[in-house]
Amino acid sequence: MKRRVPPRIYCIPALKAPIVAVFQRGPTNWSHVGRWDLGEGRYEPGAWLGGRIFPRRSDLSPDGRFLCYFAHKPSATWEHGEAYVALSKLPWLTALHAFPTCGTWTRGYYFTEDGGCENPEDTKLPISYGLRSIPVVQFASERRRGWEDAPDSPQRDPGDAWDERRNARIQKRQPRGERLLSAESSGWAGGEFGVDQAVDGLRVSYWLEAAGEIELLNHLQWADWDQQGHLLAATRSGKLQVWNLEGDGSQLLFEQDLSLSEPSPAPAPAWAQRW
Repeated sequence: MKRRVPPRIYCIPALKAPIVAVFQRGPTNWSHVGRWDLGEGRYEPGAWLGGRIFPRRSDLSPDGRFLCYFAHKPSATWEHGEAYVALSKLPWLTALHAFPTCGTWTRGYYFTEDGGCENPEDTKLPISYGLRSIPVVQFASERRRGWEDAPDSPQRDPGDAWDERRNARIQKRQPRGERLLSAESSGWAGGEFGVDQAVDGLRVSYWLEAAGEIELLNHLQWADWDQQGHLLAATRSGKLQVWNLEGDGSQLLFEQDLSLSEPSPAPAPAWAQRW
């Protein structure tokens, strides 16, 4: 029997709500989006796409309601072409607004609250957010969510237009705690789809620092803190987890296994088909 490959998972937490957008790559060439409600402790599966979503070039609105995602679907026949940016309601992909891009070189867009907008179609969105191009820098999404450069992170080469030549290191202090969560890019997997659970081609490793001790988190492919200081994680085996690290031992508060999920495309519900 052919060995089942665990999905690649990348998450984007909302800035002002206990909601997380979960992007899953696989099985094969499918992409899947889910809604992880940290407050309710549940995961809601959403849309499947027979194409590729680039989660590092996508964003979740601060209130956790809207997705701005960059997708590449070679079989697409609509007016926006095969590479496009679209806005939808999490966890669905029905485009409430969309526009074409210059192909897979585009950096994608993120939500703004300052009224600024770089919407290529110059259309006023019927929501209280604007859009801006995602800057060309490693860990752009993480930086918008409180991560900072580690003191020993290599400086970017001025001639590195796409910020691909360094092993950037970032870190984030635990809310209400003393631990430090760190991440390092360990190189580009190469190829459009990458290997070794690389997300958008970027391999990343994580570790925790506490009381002078370092704990490697090699079993994780994504991690961040929630607002209460719990560790949010996506394991390399395809599980979403929430951990309480305080006290005498780590306590698993939540777990959802995505490794056995199968593509099941379905129409978005009525509420997700309108603003």
